[in-house]
Amino acid sequence: MVARVDDYVTEVIKIQGEFMWHSHADTDELFFVVEGELTIQLRHGGCLCRCCAVVRGAPGVGGCPLAEGDVQASAVEPSGVVNTGDAGGPLTAKYDDSPRRVSAPYE
Repeated sequence: MVARVDDYVTEVIKIQGEFMWHSHADTDELFFVVEGELTIQLRHGGCLCRCCAVVRGAPGVGGCPLAEGDVQASAVEPSGVVNTGDAGGPLTAKYDDSPRRVSAPYE
């Protein structure tokens, strides 16, 4: 986790290969590709995202991230969302419940 804003977290992630098919019943996902090419596989096709692309996953829509090489991205999602959604399993990341990061407010 990089930062927590209200009920959302921003994470920096590295993706290699195929992740796993999963969905999040009640929440969106937002990925910003920083480096590399990320394909979000969907049941009806796929979406190729290159550097500086933003992709949004809709609630309840199953998908599977796929990186042909190394991909660096940022993800924004509600706090507490399980990275593997409804699939669970060994790739499930531990939830980071560290305190909010606070910086001086700007005026």
